[in-house]
Amino acid sequence: MGRRILNHDIMNCTADGVLGNHLYSGRAVGISNTDDILMLHPQLQHDWDALCAHYQRIGLDHSRQVVWDVDRGRLSDFADHQPSLFFFGPEEHQVRPDPAWHDAVVSMNCKNAFMTHAERLGVPVPLTRCFADVGAIGEHAIAETQFPCYLKASVSVSGVGIFRCTDADALRRACSELAPGTAVQIQQEVRAETFLNLQYQSDNGRAERLAATEQVLDGYVHQGNRHPAAHAPWELVDPLADWLGEVGMRGVFAFDLAVIEEPDGNEYLAIECNPRFNGASYPTLIAQKLGISDWLALAFGTRHRRLADLDLSGLEYNPATGTGVVLVNWGPIQVGKFLALLAGKRDRQQALAVELQGRL
Repeated sequence: MGRRILNHDIMNCTADGVLGNHLYSGRAVGISNTDDILMLHPQLQHDWDALCAHYQRIGLDHSRQVVWDVDRGRLSDFADHQPSLFFFGPEEHQVRPDPAWHDAVVSMNCKNAFMTHAERLGVPVPLTRCFADVGAIGEHAIAETQFPCYLKASVSVSGVGIFRCTDADALRRACSELAPGTAVQIQQEVRAETFLNLQYQSDNGRAERLAATEQVLDGYVHQGNRHPAAHAPWELVDPLADWLGEVGMRGVFAFDLAVIEEPDGNEYLAIECNPRFNGASYPTLIAQKLGISDWLALAFGTRHRRLADLDLSGLEYNPATGTGVVLVNWGPIQVGKFLALLAGKRDRQQALAVELQGRL
């Protein structure tokens, strides 16, 4: 891997109102190498020294070459560095053109296109009907719908434009919430207690398996991820991953799958593709750098607003024991939240979570 320029700001592909989302670019620090360059939001300077001290104590090498600016236009200043980006959207493509990569992202970022490609390649998916225009959903289509279901805008961000509908009236109301001309899909709700995130990494036309993690949910809200997952049905989505690699996808991407547990065996259904880094990517890559095989990445709320005030004494990751706390998404502590990796077997993860929560 050559030298990289890392800009993992998410502000061009996140919903308005997500607390502290302008501080998420800090997640790139832990996945960087010493010869990389980091582009970070200037507000993160307040906690930079405390983060570097934490990473030094736990033995996590990272870049200290920082540009305190997340303006994507500056990617052109580092033409000799390979771009590592949270999402390769239109603005990124304009500054660092890569038509094949951009086309792959645009295609997989469209839920309707994902369903078309999944069907073409034999990837199992939930019962889904796609519509080029929400206005095309008439009474006949509603009458044929099995409830509960989800009405999903074909292109959505952070769950915006996704509605759970328990009956026909709820579906009609959801349709009225979307602008005319919006492409949508009606997807039958998948009744599952376990959801998986299967990540791949693609460069030079080849997609390679990265990690299978299990999503940690509080109701429908994603709280974190656990590794290793109890299930890893790679062979189901490998065809789609291989195709994405062949057409030019670069960097990390992932599939969300539901696990349907049946008496005669499990069924797995692919829900969607994230053609970008996702919340599981950062703990996954940090864990691989540190050689951690068992971990839980979990979101925490805190009264603290500075990283230096967070007491991790006795809890920090210890390379000798292979257990402890690693800060991953550290920037949003300025608004009272952060994400940490808890390394160790499940009982140790739980003990770390309880002890850490008591200090927040």
